[in-house]
Amino acid sequence: MTEEGAGIPVRAAFLDGADDWRDGVRAAAGLLVELGTADQRYVDACVSSVEEHGPYIVLTPGVALAHAQAETGTTTEGLAALRLTRPVTFGHPTNDPVDVVLAFSSGGSHMEMIKAMGKALTGGLADRLRGADDVDEAEQLLAEAVGHG
Repeated sequence: MTEEGAGIPVRAAFLDGADDWRDGVRAAAGLLVELGTADQRYVDACVSSVEEHGPYIVLTPGVALAHAQAETGTTTEGLAALRLTRPVTFGHPTNDPVDVVLAFSSGGSHMEMIKAMGKALTGGLADRLRGADDVDEAEQLLAEAVGHG
C-alpha cells in the first residue's frame, strides 16, 4: 500500500517460517527496501543491532520491532509487518517465540515511530495482524496504526 498522499507507506507479508531470527528480521526489513524507504544497509544494520545488543527488539510476547539507527540507510518513514506461521526464537527470556516481526524506517523521526508502534501494540495491533485474513487487511491495519487508515 503506497498510494501517493496516503501517508506513511506500509507493506505486509505472510510466511510459513524463517530459518532463524536473522532471516525473520531480514525478511521484515526487506519489505522496507521493497517500499523504497530503506536500503540493504538498513536491513543489515537491523540484524547487527540485535547481534550487538541482544533481543531488546522483542517487545511483547511474540512480537519484535526491528529497527536500527535512522541514518543507516533510510530515506523516509515506512512500516512493515511479517507474520510467521512458524515462530522464530530470538533468545528473549520471556517473550519468545516471535510470530510477528514489525520493521520501520524513520527517515529522522525515530522516536516518534517507536512511540506510534508502542501505542499501536498496546492497542492490540499484533493480535489483529495475527487474525488478518490476507496481506491487504494486514496493510490496512498497519496504515491505521500510523494514523492513515
